[in-house]
Amino acid sequence: MISQLYLNGVTRSFDGFKAINGLSLTVDKGELRAIIGPNGAGKTTMMDIITGKTRPDEGEVFWNEQIDLTKTDEAGSARLGIGRKFQKPTVFETLTVEDNIALALKDERSVFATLFHRQTEPDGAKITELLDLVKLNGDRSRLAADLSHGQKQWLEIGMLLAQDPELLLVDEPAAGMTDAETMRTAELLKGIAGQHTVIVVEHDMEFVRALGCKVTVLHQGAVLAEGSIDHVSANPDVIEVYLGR
Repeated sequence: MISQLYLNGVTRSFDGFKAINGLSLTVDKGELRAIIGPNGAGKTTMMDIITGKTRPDEGEVFWNEQIDLTKTDEAGSARLGIGRKFQKPTVFETLTVEDNIALALKDERSVFATLFHRQTEPDGAKITELLDLVKLNGDRSRLAADLSHGQKQWLEIGMLLAQDPELLLVDEPAAGMTDAETMRTAELLKGIAGQHTVIVVEHDMEFVRALGCKVTVLHQGAVLAEGSIDHVSANPDVIEVYLGR
């Protein structure tokens, strides 16, 4: 299996506090991985380092086994095919669902150019394919502002997929969702994996269980445990620092 993402001995301090402390992690191409851990475990800093937003003080971060991500900025990581979805959905609320996806297509057109652009057949097919994938085809003419919180999250995932990323970093997608939306989101992310590599940072353990994937537990900036949800849930250290709270 090809290691798409490789972190080795990564450390990052802020004002003397080690947010990341000797973190080593490998994620394979096409893998779905869940990252869990208590607040302050280093999850956000880890994503910042992978996307080039933050540089590590020491350690290695390699993409596709040869590209050094410690020398790449956010724009560069996006060009490499690394996409990131933050916890709060950021969609264009005054545009329709379909226009949101059209705007996100890899052509990178401006809002003005997109709205007055004659949609090509391949564009139309791609938009329909993405809307089918995120289960919003029936809502394509609705304004994004009128969608539920869960639907906005799915739309943003669709917009991210429109950029055709190799890796998706998804931050707490289940936050604020209903139980039904949470399970549907798990199915969506499971469906995306394989064709894309997906790393999900999450607190909702039922959601993580529904993902049915390998779980990495972070604590104090390093890997505390790794394995199936049942394996890490039974780990005494994980129970003490995270699940017991």
